[in-house]
Amino acid sequence: MKYKIIEPTDTENINLIKDWYFSEWGIPITISATKICQLSKNRNEFQILLEHEGRPVATAGLYNHVGLIEHLPALGIYKHWLAMVYTCPADRGKGYGSLICKKVEEIARDLGVKQLSLFTHTAEAFYTGMKWDILERHEIGGKQIVIMHKMISSF
Repeated sequence: MKYKIIEPTDTENINLIKDWYFSEWGIPITISATKICQLSKNRNEFQILLEHEGRPVATAGLYNHVGLIEHLPALGIYKHWLAMVYTCPADRGKGYGSLICKKVEEIARDLGVKQLSLFTHTAEAFYTGMKWDILERHEIGGKQIVIMHKMISSF
């Protein structure tokens, strides 16, 4: 396994990730590319890629702002979001999603982040299995969204 922080100049992997996000969630390619290029570890934000045997299989990021806040501004109190977790369809069920999430947690902890948040409408059981706690639920656009958090500071 190899983890790679995506740099703004890594156009090959940015193109791959933006294509994944478009095919999975319909996120416009230009929005994904712009957001990934603007991420900086100096602001406690990053996008990471997991490769297995030289082949990209999963990605996720740590974001300070997620689009859900536009719908629910009160969520702006949460500053560090595990977001855009994606595993290639052919590689799902092999543990790559858990590995990429744990790596984001590890890097975030190293950056001094103490708590992560996330939202999902499809993977609640996955995250509760990784010891994420449910904070609240909302219906948005006909989807049942669950907001979760996890304390990651080491004592």
